[in-house]
This record gives sequence, C-alpha cells and structure tokens, in this order.
Amino acid sequence: MWQSYLNGLLVAAGLIVAIGAQNAFVLAQSLRREHHLPVAALCVLCDAVLIGAGVFGLASLLVQSPLLLGVARWGGAAFLIWYGIQALRRTFIPQALQGAADAGRRSRRAVLLATLAVTLLNPHVYLDTVLLIGALGAQQPEPGAYALGAASASALWFFGLALGAAWLAPLLARPATWRLLDLGVALMMFAVAWQLLQGA
Repeated sequence: MWQSYLNGLLVAAGLIVAIGAQNAFVLAQSLRREHHLPVAALCVLCDAVLIGAGVFGLASLLVQSPLLLGVARWGGAAFLIWYGIQALRRTFIPQALQGAADAGRRSRRAVLLATLAVTLLNPHVYLDTVLLIGALGAQQPEPGAYALGAASASALWFFGLALGAAWLAPLLARPATWRLLDLGVALMMFAVAWQLLQGA
C-alpha cells in the first residue's frame, strides 16, 4: 500500500512542480492575497477528480485487457523517461516563475471561474493527470493508495504555494531554484519508469 501511495505522490509531484500557467496563476493570486485559499482548494479538487477518473476508469479497462496493460506500461515508462529528459534539459536553461499582477481586486466568483479556465482548458491536464497518472495508477497493486498519493502531492503543492507565496516568491524568482526542482523531477521520473519496467 505504501509503495503505491509513494509512487502516486512522486509521479504527481514531478508533473505538478513545473513552470506553467496554473502555477503562475496560483502564485499571483497568493501574492495578492486575492481568494488564494479557495483557488488552491479548487485546483486540488479538480486534480483529485481527474486523478480518480484516470486511475479507476483506466484501471477497469486495463484489468480486462493484457494488451492494453502492456501498452500502458511501456507507453507510460517511455513518457516518464521522455519527461525526465525534458526536465533534465531544463536544468541548463535559465527560467523563473512570473505571475501577472492585476491592479484591481476581483470577486471570488470571477477568480474561481478564471481558475477553472486555467486548469481545465489546458490540454496537458488531461494528458498528465487523466492519461499518464491514470495509466500508471491502474497498474499499481493498490490503485486507491496511488490515487490518494497523487492527490496528496497536489494538495501539498497548491496549498504550499497559497500559504507560502510571500516567502516563496523570492525563491521561485531565481532560475537556480527551478534548475534544482527540475533535476529532482528528472530523477523521480527515471526512478518510477525503472520500477514500472521492472514490473514488466
């Protein structure tokens, strides 16, 4: 059970902790203290629903088809290795997370609708959260523990950004921070890919 939980935590953490529109949006809202906790909660809720749909929807399909299970295993491992290589390449490219700072304060409804747009209109969320996390989770001995681990990574990251924005902002503005994060992500992706291939 704990192995599945840890796998879910590591895979989701590797996919979530990357520079992107959603992270920039959450950080910007948090720095302005503009409905930052509801924004983080909505991101976590969306992730949990998508992770659950991926893990348990794909799990039932994969259990019925050894061919699909093999495709998911080898395809998932290939994607993890590719993603790890991309993260490794980013360690050589200076980059920083920048959040846009809007002047006026918006209503909670407007901010939450913007959060949904940034989260659900991004095609990567379906590739990463539903397909990749789902396909890997469906192969775990304990898919439920894996899904819980993945959802935990989402909660830790988004609430960490929301609550620690003022402290994290100077740190996240440094390219060196993202190089270290990307290096960690690459190592996690390679480790999980290796474990997946060993299971084959």
